[in-house]
Amino acid sequence: MNKYLLEIGTEELAYKFIPSAMEQLKTEFTKALEENQIKYSKINVYATPRRLAVIIENLQEKQEDTEKTIKGPIATIAYDEKGNLTNACLGFAKKNNVEPENLFQKDNYIWAKISQKGKDTKSILKVIVPEIILKLKGTHFMRWADLDIKFQRPIRWIVSLFNNDIVEFEFANIKASNITRGHRFSKTEIEINTPDEYLRKLENANVIADVDKRKATIVNLAKEKAKEINAEIKIDEDLLDEVTFITEWPIPVVCSFEEKYLQIPEKVAVTVMAVHQRYFPLYKDGKLLNKFITISNFVGDTFDNIKAGNERVVRARLEDAVFFVHEDTQKPLISYLEDLKGVTFQKGFGSVYDKTQRICTLSKIISKQLKTTSADIERTALLCKADLVTKLVFEFTELQGYIGADYALRSGESKEVAQGITEHYFPLNADSEIAQGIEGQVVGIADKVDTIVTVFADGKKISGSQDPLGVRRATLGILKTILQNNLKINLSDLIKQAIDLMPVQIEDKNKLFQNIKEFFEQRLIILLSDKYKHDVLEACISEKDVLSDLEDFTTRLNIVTETIRQNDYGVFHESINRIIRIIKNELDFSPVNDSLLLIDSEKILWNLTKRINEKELAYDKLATALFELIPAISDFFDKVLVMDKDENIKKNRINLLNEVKKKYSVIADFSKIVY
Repeated sequence: MNKYLLEIGTEELAYKFIPSAMEQLKTEFTKALEENQIKYSKINVYATPRRLAVIIENLQEKQEDTEKTIKGPIATIAYDEKGNLTNACLGFAKKNNVEPENLFQKDNYIWAKISQKGKDTKSILKVIVPEIILKLKGTHFMRWADLDIKFQRPIRWIVSLFNNDIVEFEFANIKASNITRGHRFSKTEIEINTPDEYLRKLENANVIADVDKRKATIVNLAKEKAKEINAEIKIDEDLLDEVTFITEWPIPVVCSFEEKYLQIPEKVAVTVMAVHQRYFPLYKDGKLLNKFITISNFVGDTFDNIKAGNERVVRARLEDAVFFVHEDTQKPLISYLEDLKGVTFQKGFGSVYDKTQRICTLSKIISKQLKTTSADIERTALLCKADLVTKLVFEFTELQGYIGADYALRSGESKEVAQGITEHYFPLNADSEIAQGIEGQVVGIADKVDTIVTVFADGKKISGSQDPLGVRRATLGILKTILQNNLKINLSDLIKQAIDLMPVQIEDKNKLFQNIKEFFEQRLIILLSDKYKHDVLEACISEKDVLSDLEDFTTRLNIVTETIRQNDYGVFHESINRIIRIIKNELDFSPVNDSLLLIDSEKILWNLTKRINEKELAYDKLATALFELIPAISDFFDKVLVMDKDENIKKNRINLLNEVKKKYSVIADFSKIVY
């Protein structure tokens, strides 16, 4: 069983680059091996801050020998008048390294049979591995020494081993060998004789190269250490990932700080520990303790210096927070409102104070649509941005909203207002929770709509790399909040009123609205694409202003999805699409003239169509009625010539088909559905 090991040894890599590099290595090796027709069973990727490694299992010893036949020039070109090979034919033979006498003629063409011996895998690896290393991409790549190549950090050693043989190549002035290095503090060099030894020998040298094993080790050791002091640890996955990628040999160390620092908002203390310092906070009975665990990347028996250093750092950060809280809470949260006038929201679109006033207005409009009046909603809208000018948020910008909530409670505001201040920023990312309280829902939608309209009114472009003010996230946040809470909000009307509130001259408000509306529809398709087929989403969007009633939109999506599942949907689909194809180029329709209906089939179809009241029927009842109309449509097309010679009769039949189409269009544009 052949195995290949590659290890790229480096200075400490940026932790955000490591998972990307692992994925890139797997992708590039997969691609290179397939292109070179080398079979294998599995590619394993390992990484620590100082190394990226790949072990490929069950590699072929060599490529398989191949034989292929290549078509050359036509015989009339391959031979001259005397029957000799022409230059065109000789060139074909030379290009494919075939002797002219070995060419043969078939089907009036010249052919060459080419046999190729497979190359051994080691010689191929010598070529492709340096190419793969050069293909790795990431931010902040650097040059070192006098080299022209760039990498995330300087490369210090390379291990390249096929079974027990070194696959020799040179990269960045470093010759590949079978010598790796252990933990930085152990300063040991390790000889790897075969890929099977790699993980075990590294672990003996205080390096856990397997990312999953290292992560599990951190969790288990941290939980054990917490249990020793009768505490609980909450594992944040993002923090766990970061700590995993900054350690090779994780050792948990319990540290502490004075209890007086627990007086600051818990979110602040947790942010200092988890976000700023990469510590795991500790709890007891759900309450934060004045203790935390730091994961040390250390080889040794004494951790006093590590403990003292981390405690000193966290104490300084918490002391700053205590000072900021004390200063900020000398006055109530409402008093910070005026200070927002000095903070620019967007150039040309006023201050954050001006934005707050627009949020208040839009919140009232939403409340009216929801037929609810709430002083807490109005108060939340007024205070939602006030904490932006506090000293604590200036220092911990990621805590906007959370600090506002804490200061609101300290100022005597209701719990609903405090919760709304926090939640109006929700969702914070694609996977996070949405606002639970009506205050956060309403004010959050108002805030996000104002931001989106501002960006579009300013003419900014949203692309893959450009998303000013997080417009995509804001749009998805609005849609999620409305859909998951079944809010009866007319988004189209809200967007139009937000446009009217803009403090700039807008030349074409309708064009601006259409651009925003189209952007929302695109995000809506993306949001629901996991649940519904893309063509069904397009079909249900195209016939109505879906932003005016998202609940109506999802109801129609479900009806169309269920309709497609019916056994006789094929006949249904063809019938309505035949109608659409006939009338698609018509621009002028008139009411149906009963006196011009001459054939029983068209009379029957018209009478059945008139009985369907699409404005009063629920969508499921309407879908049933439309299914029942199919036999009459089929009979109509069997017995009626739409394009009659009499122009009046022809026009009347087209008008009849348009009336039928309108019944179907209430649900969706079925021409967009692929069947």
